[in-house]
Amino acid sequence: MIEIDGSIGEGGGQIVRSSLALSIITGKPFQIYQIRANRKKPGLLNQHLTAVNAAAEISAAKTSGVKLGSSAFTFDPTTIKAGNYRFDIGTAGSTMLVFQTILPPLMLAKEPSSITLEGGTHNPMAPPFEFIKNTFLPLLERMDVTVRANLNSYGFYPQGGGSLKFDIQPTGKLIPLHLKEKGAIKAVNARALVVKLPDEIGNRELRVLESELSQLNEKNVLVVEEGRSAGNVVTVEIVSDALTETVTAIGERGVKAEQVAHTAAVEANHYLASQAAVGEHLCDQLLLPMALAGEGSFLTSVLSAHTTTNIAVIQKFLNVEIETESIAPGLFSVKVHSRNIS
Repeated sequence: MIEIDGSIGEGGGQIVRSSLALSIITGKPFQIYQIRANRKKPGLLNQHLTAVNAAAEISAAKTSGVKLGSSAFTFDPTTIKAGNYRFDIGTAGSTMLVFQTILPPLMLAKEPSSITLEGGTHNPMAPPFEFIKNTFLPLLERMDVTVRANLNSYGFYPQGGGSLKFDIQPTGKLIPLHLKEKGAIKAVNARALVVKLPDEIGNRELRVLESELSQLNEKNVLVVEEGRSAGNVVTVEIVSDALTETVTAIGERGVKAEQVAHTAAVEANHYLASQAAVGEHLCDQLLLPMALAGEGSFLTSVLSAHTTTNIAVIQKFLNVEIETESIAPGLFSVKVHSRNIS
């Protein structure tokens, strides 16, 4: 049984999620301890607990110690079971992080799957729906995995109540992906989403983006009156020769609309100024599929503790080398390849 220290490196829930996905795929059981030990609320929160239970359900796994607040548990999978699943976090916890856990096994299953998730759809410390749909899933399609994503209702903190559905068409073997420089910028588009809030919030945000983004093509405010929870999201979509990057900033109580838009503009400008095709958050998302393909590479502008921790977890389960190198100020090379077996 593989032993995982949940407090290593960045020490967050990504260690749990990557371990679960890789355990199911490889069939290797693991024990994890000191889960999120350095967080304000350590142990398994609702979204982590839902991810563990979802992983257990799609793999007929035997578990022990799995409960809310647990700092340790064991996980022993049996097989990958494709099917139609529904998982409800029960809070505004991130549905995207649950999806991130069960997608890798199901994209390698023998049959298609359908996943319905309920909870938060836009969380400050997690990839939002637009990033998953417009940036991550198109790259998976290049690797021969097709996932159709549909958002039925938005879910924001603290009410939650969001609902999404993912239809997964798996592959027998992932195609390696290589992403170098981003190349020419084809378009920079912005959107301010306001759900059950005044549309003036979105108009204020777009005015900031117009003044702070050097290049802006299309822009619009999307007003949604229906739903259980109110919220606001600023999205900047950057289309280049290499891929589509999605930058988001999520409105929070007590934070002015102008500050939300400014946060998105700063990140977008940082990405535009770099040669790298892969942004900080996409970097984390691509590591696991590339490792499963046994090959891949990309340039990124940021090599975070989140990324280096994820690399350490991946290498506990898979026989791959993941090499990182600083090749210029603010430019890093990441290469994935299978280890030679003597």
